[in-house]
Amino acid sequence: MGGIGDLAEGFLRGLGGLALPDPVVRLGVTGLSRAGKTVFITSLVANLLERGRMVQFAPSGRIDSVLLQPQPDMTLPRFAYEDHLAALTGDAPHWPESTRAVSELRLSFRYRAEGMASVLGPRTLHLDIVDYPGEWLLDLSLLDKSYEDWAEATLSRIATRAEARDYLALARAEDGALDLDEPKAMELAARFTAYLQAARRAGWSDCTPGRFLLPGDLAGSPVLTFAPLPRPAMAGRGSLYAAMEARFQAYQAKVIRPFFQTHFARIDRQLVLIDLLGALDRGPQAVEDLRRTLAEVLGAFRPGRRGWLDLILGGKRVEKILFAATKADHLHHGQHARMTAITEALLADARARADFAGAETQALALASYRATVEEEIARAGAVLPAVKGRLSDGRLVAAYAGELPEDPSRILAPARQGAEGWMGAEYRMMDFLPARMTRRPGEGPAHIRLDRAADFLIGDLM
Repeated sequence: MGGIGDLAEGFLRGLGGLALPDPVVRLGVTGLSRAGKTVFITSLVANLLERGRMVQFAPSGRIDSVLLQPQPDMTLPRFAYEDHLAALTGDAPHWPESTRAVSELRLSFRYRAEGMASVLGPRTLHLDIVDYPGEWLLDLSLLDKSYEDWAEATLSRIATRAEARDYLALARAEDGALDLDEPKAMELAARFTAYLQAARRAGWSDCTPGRFLLPGDLAGSPVLTFAPLPRPAMAGRGSLYAAMEARFQAYQAKVIRPFFQTHFARIDRQLVLIDLLGALDRGPQAVEDLRRTLAEVLGAFRPGRRGWLDLILGGKRVEKILFAATKADHLHHGQHARMTAITEALLADARARADFAGAETQALALASYRATVEEEIARAGAVLPAVKGRLSDGRLVAAYAGELPEDPSRILAPARQGAEGWMGAEYRMMDFLPARMTRRPGEGPAHIRLDRAADFLIGDLM
């Protein structure tokens, strides 16, 4: 007598005779300044095509083949995978250019499921990787702010930054109650843009509005001609302040919302890359800036009071979010667990909001493309666990970045308190070039935990 298993197998066999559409999963990949997003996508694709180094990528089904396919959206540029891989693996390896617009790439997996689903035979899964600038992700935090709130918060936040000195002097000298003077508005926007460019170069995370840095065909338009100003006691309809407010609202309606409705609303899985080590190198205030920026951006995933995003996404939820701290190869492997613990603590607020919205989240320390080898160096009579890599001038240098604390509060506490520096500690990161790499047939580029990232993001889909 047949049991439930036989009935289920018969049902699945019946499904196997139907022309079921191949499932499509969209993976959004973005990162904050200097996080290495282009390198991540390039190495991920290379290692999924040649899986010899993907030991911990363990989908339940058996993968027969992985193929690159034309991207399905005819209006989007293709992610320049081959060009970026050539930059990393050529005779003179160098880091590829960073992302400046949305692009897409499709990988198709041909696999055989295990268990009862195996009766369906070979199946196909399409993975659409959507690459978009981190600067545009940051704009998400502006959608539920008024111009007054954004301006006041921005002016307060940048008040002590050297990069903002020129802009602040100009903004404080202006009277927003006066009638709009277009050349003056353009000068304010240009000076504020110059501040954002300098802030990004200095490693600050909160560089919004993002299109000021990547304007494209919007350059010079009124929608990018605003800046934060102190609110005057009175501001009439034709005033400079009122014009700034109207243009900020137009930026929300004409730039931010269309992007998220067109692209973000269709994402199933999300990866956010973070340059944690760069923030540690720059000091406690940079770490707090990173923590606050992540909490603001990902706060949009929380329902209830801030459920306005549901109106844009049509109730769709991102299923999984991976927060990945990059450049783990800049530290000896003995410190990777501490790096992950600091990442998890740094993301506590942001993760709580995403978890509350039903998304499964994980934090991880990884290196998308390994640029160093490990080595021990002697210093002051002690042997230190270090890494060695190639600098831009061609020199091979061994470096010890400093010892990360076991307790993440030793990082987060001084960061929240606005400390000027790390008490009794110092973290120094080198800018290594990609290593010259020899790959055996069937192997992608060397990495650290890229396979674990892939397993979390897509391993359950097959």
